[in-house]
Parts: sequence; C-alpha cells; structure tokens
Amino acid sequence: MKDKLLFTPGPLSTSPTVKEAMQRDLGSRDDEFITVVKEIRSELLRLGFVSEELGYECVLMQGSGTFGVEAVISSVVGKKDTLLVLVNGAYGERIVKMAKVHGLNYLVHSFPENEIVHPDVVAALLKEHPAVTHVACIHSETTTGLFNPIDKIGAICKENGKVFIVDAMSSFGGVVMDMKALQIDFLVSSSNKCIEGVPGFSFVLCKKSELLKAEGNARSLSLDLYDQWNGLGKNGQFRFTPPTHSLLAFRQAIRELDAEGGIAAREARYKKNKAMLDKGMQEMGFRYYLDHSIQGHIISSFLYPQDPNFDFMQFYRALSDRGLVIYPGKLSLMDAFRIGNIGYIFPKDIEALLRAIKEVLEEMNITV
Repeated sequence: MKDKLLFTPGPLSTSPTVKEAMQRDLGSRDDEFITVVKEIRSELLRLGFVSEELGYECVLMQGSGTFGVEAVISSVVGKKDTLLVLVNGAYGERIVKMAKVHGLNYLVHSFPENEIVHPDVVAALLKEHPAVTHVACIHSETTTGLFNPIDKIGAICKENGKVFIVDAMSSFGGVVMDMKALQIDFLVSSSNKCIEGVPGFSFVLCKKSELLKAEGNARSLSLDLYDQWNGLGKNGQFRFTPPTHSLLAFRQAIRELDAEGGIAAREARYKKNKAMLDKGMQEMGFRYYLDHSIQGHIISSFLYPQDPNFDFMQFYRALSDRGLVIYPGKLSLMDAFRIGNIGYIFPKDIEALLRAIKEVLEEMNITV
C-alpha cells in the first residue's frame, strides 16, 4: 500500500530508508543500542552548533514533543522561581496549562495569534516583573506558522539575567539555529519533525550549568529532566523503556539530513516548497491568515473560501482520497486550514497538491 503524502506539521512523510531502519530489534541494554543513543545525542548537539565541550548537553525523553516541553517546564523552574510564558497561539497556551498543573509561579502575556511576540514588550515585562527567572517562548507557532524573533528575545533575556526556554518543535532541523548565538538555555524539539524521523521521543538541548540547577526540582518521576540526563550519563541507558525503533530510524534520518547538505540545504528545500505553494494558492485566489513578513516556511494557514459550497471536511477527504493529507485549522477567531511544507516532500509533490486542490474546488463548485 502506498503511503499518503503528509502536508502537515508532523508526523511527517519519511523516506523509505528511514522506515527500513526500523526493521530490526535491539535490546535496550545492548552495547550496539547504547552506541546509537550516544551518537544521536552528540549529533543533535552538532546540529545546534554546540557540544559538550562548549558546556551543552542533550537529553532524550520518551514521548511526543509535549513530553519534552513539560519535562523542562516541570523540572527547571524551581519552587522560588517565576516563569513568564509568552503566548501567541495554542502551543504557548499549552505551556500555560503545564505551569498551572504543576503549581508553578507563573505570569502570562498574550499577543494576538496573527502577531509575533514583540521584543520591546518582553523587555518592558521583565523590568515590570523583576521576580521572573525563566522565560518560555515558541519559535515556530504551529497554530498559524509564524516565526517569533527568538534572537531578539534571547538577547533581552540575557541582558536581564533570565533563563530562556524555546519550544522549537516544528522548526529545529528546518531552520539553521545556533543555540549559543541565540542565547537559548533550553531548546526542545522532537523526532518526527524537520529531521524527518518517526514519532517516539523528544529531545532537549541545554546549557549544562542550567541543567545542573534542576536536580531535585522535578514534580514528576518520568519527566524528571535531570534524572533522565544523569541516567544517560552514567550508563548510556534510558531510565525506562526507550523507543528503540524510533531511535534507529532517527539515526538514519540524521545521516540523510547530512547527505542532503545539512540543515541549510533542507531549509532551502522547504523554502522552495513554500514558494511554490504560495504562488499556486494565490493564483487560485486563496488568502493567507498571516502577513508574509512574519510567516515562516514550516507551515501556512489559509482562510476558508467565502463560497457557501465550501465544506472543509469534504475538501479534506477529497484530497485524502487522492493520497494527499493537509491539516485542519487551530485558530480561535478565524476559520482556516493549514498546509505544511516540511518532511520528505519535494517541489513535484507541491505541484501534485496544487493540481489536486484545483480539481477538488471544481468538483465542489467553489469559487475562491
């Protein structure tokens, strides 16, 4: 059975060879598997332009990206600390829920979903609330596809002596990101995004000096970031059953990323996908939700056509029947759907999607 192409923010379409890498079993305590884990941790630091020698660590955590974010939030923010959450979409709101569930001291500042987090506002907030110790922000807010200016926010955090936590879930591996230059203390992403692996684990790249402060802070056994790192450091093993097959696939995915030319080359492919999508959708009359100046190249939100014949689920199923899967919208105020430009998809696949959208619109008798 031929796989459908996934034009989503993840899980994504993966290469045949990444899937093939999972066609074997390894024991979680085997020397070979421990070597795989060690290699992945080192390679992820390299992709973030840092290393253990520069004072950074990589912690792998079972579960989806949300598990990784919650591990950081619930382990790193101490009882006497205060977290500032910068929100302009559903994934920022999710961090707020985590803070609430774990009983953290926290503040929230929300921006409209179609606006970036404004650095000058962040600077003012930190002056107004000197008790803030940690700041959390989403890089690529998958609700809409906008990119927040984490370079400027990171600089402001460091000027004010704050720990900077970045959810780079849907962008790491598809955007060149130098952790040290961006002044990020904790960066979280997952296996099934731009590195083009399969679901199964998340990872945290972090400054060792800040990670060491998390000892004893955790409010959860399984999400204890410090203990997870400490266990990996002692014997190279996960504390609890690891996603062995996902890790094997991920090692292959990293090799294929390097073969493509690294993150810069992959970013260029994704940007080409987006440029083709932009041109084709605009020619059909679709309108973007976001201003192009803040739209990232990971995923794009399109407003529903105003034609009364348009029914999103009918539109979605007609594309899915053709082997092409898009993503529903997640906006709170507007009706929109999303199309991802990432994963193992290429310009020819964007062309196929655009042809199919045009066909479906004609079938549904819709004027955009």
